[in-house]
Amino acid sequence: MSRSLSSPLSRRSVLATTAAAATAAAVAPLATATAAYAAPTLPNGTSKDKVLVVGMDGLRHDVIATADAPHLTSMMANGTYGTSLLYANPMAATSSGPGWSTISTGVWPDKHGVRENSFAGKNYARYPGFLARLAQVRPQLSTYAAVDWKPLDTQGTVTPGADAKLVLDGDRDGYTGHDATIAAETESILRNQNPDVLFVYFGQTDIAGHTSGAASAAYRRAIAVQDGHLGRLLTAIRARPSYAEERWTVIVTTDHGHTDSGGHGGSAIEERRTFVLAQGPGIAAGARPADTRLVDVAATVFQQLGITPDPAWGLDGKPIQERSTDPFEALYPALSGRADETGIPAGVLGWTHTAPSGWSVVNSAMGTGGVTEWRGWSFATDEFWSRSQRDQSRELNVRSRGVFAVADSDEWDDKASSGPYDSTLVTPAYAVAGKSTVTLGLTTLYRQEGSQRARILASWNGGTPVEVKRYTSDVISQPQSLTLNVPSGAANVSFRFHYTGSNNWYWVIDGVKVTTS
Repeated sequence: MSRSLSSPLSRRSVLATTAAAATAAAVAPLATATAAYAAPTLPNGTSKDKVLVVGMDGLRHDVIATADAPHLTSMMANGTYGTSLLYANPMAATSSGPGWSTISTGVWPDKHGVRENSFAGKNYARYPGFLARLAQVRPQLSTYAAVDWKPLDTQGTVTPGADAKLVLDGDRDGYTGHDATIAAETESILRNQNPDVLFVYFGQTDIAGHTSGAASAAYRRAIAVQDGHLGRLLTAIRARPSYAEERWTVIVTTDHGHTDSGGHGGSAIEERRTFVLAQGPGIAAGARPADTRLVDVAATVFQQLGITPDPAWGLDGKPIQERSTDPFEALYPALSGRADETGIPAGVLGWTHTAPSGWSVVNSAMGTGGVTEWRGWSFATDEFWSRSQRDQSRELNVRSRGVFAVADSDEWDDKASSGPYDSTLVTPAYAVAGKSTVTLGLTTLYRQEGSQRARILASWNGGTPVEVKRYTSDVISQPQSLTLNVPSGAANVSFRFHYTGSNNWYWVIDGVKVTTS
C-alpha cells in the first residue's frame, strides 16, 4: 500500500522508520513493545457463534508454501481456501484502500467508491463495513477491531461499529512492533473476555514486499512472523473455558498481492492475487473452490452468525461455502493450456471450446484462422482470459465467477484471420408451458466498439429466433435481468447470444439462470 497518502511522512521516511522499528523490535522483549498499551474492555458477548477475521496486508498467497507458516497451512487443510484475482484500473488500483474496502463492505469498488488510497469518493454511508452492519442489525454482539494502518480507522473502512478498538500508527512507528502489540492484546481479549466478532490487521508483510520484494527471504520471514501471530490467536481461542460450547469461525484474507521485485497498484497478475481462507462450522475441510471472490468475506461473516443479508444491502459476495451453480462450472475437467496464447504460462489450464451439456456454439458464419483459443464463443477462467492482454479492462470482470463464456474478437484477430468474427452461443430449451413470464438472468461484461453487435435472441418452440435485447454501450460486469411474456401455445424457449465484430472488443456471459412465473 502507499502509506504516505495518510501520513505526513514521505514514502522514503516511512520505510526508513519501519526498518528502524523492525530492528529495535527484533532485539527488544515483546513486553517492551506492548507495555504502553492495555487491552480495551469489551461488553460481554451474547453469541455462541463467533468470528475472527485476520487481515494480512499484501500477502501473496503463492508464497505461503515456501514460508514457515504452519498455522496457515493447517487452516488450508482444515478449512476452505479460495484464491482469486482483483480488479485493476480504471475500476480501482490494486492498493490497500480499495482492497480493504472491498473486504469490509462486501461490494466491489464500483459500489463502495474507493479507487485508491486517498479514499476520495468513498460511499460507506451506502455500503458500510461489516462491523458497522452488525452494529445496526445485531447490536447486542460484542465487537472489536485492531489495526495499525490508521486509515482503516480514520477513513471509516473497518472500525466503525466496533464496541472497542485498538488503533496504532505503523507508518509512524513501524509495523513489526505494532503487529506484535495487536497480536498480544487480541490474545488477551480472546483469553480473558467474551468477544463475538473481531477484525485484526497485520501490516508488516506489505512493508517487506515493498522493501525486499515478494520473492525475497525477508518477505517469507514476514509471513512466518504473522503466521506466528495467527497461531497465538488460534491457541487463545482453543484455550477459552467456554470453547466447547462455542462455534468459532476464523477467516484470513489479504487486500492485494505484490510483484516479485516489490510493489503493487498495477495490473500484473502478481499484484492482483488475493485469497479467502476460512475454517469453521459448515465450512468444508480441504476445499479449494475456484469461484471464491474477495467480496465473500463479509457475506461469510454474516452467514456464520446466522444473519441473512437484506437484498437492499446490495452485497456482491456470497458465503465461502456456497458454490456457484451456473452451467459453465461443469467445464473444469475440459479446460486446457495455451494453444496460440504464448504469453500465458503453459501450466495455466483455463480455456475450452467444449460447451456445457445442452448448450452449443454455432460458428457457421465465422471467419477462418485467428487465435485458436478465441475462435468463436469460448469458456475460460479469469486468470487465463485476463492474462491474454493486460490493461484492456479484462481485469474488470469481477462479477463473473469460476468459468464464464467469452466472445473476444480483439484477441481472435491477433493472429492472421480472414472474414468476420460471427459466433452464437445457444442455451438449452427451457420449459415454459402454462407460465405467463420467463426471466433470463445473467452477468455481463461488454465493451462496445465500432460496428460490432451483441444481441440476445429468443426462440419459442424452436422457431425463428427473435431479438429481445441489444447491447450498444459498455456494461462493466453487471447483473442483467430480462423478463419476457410467454406467447400463447409456447412450450419452451431457448436463448441465443449472438456476437459479431472485426478486431473490436468482447462480450462475457456468466451466471445464466432462467426462471418462470
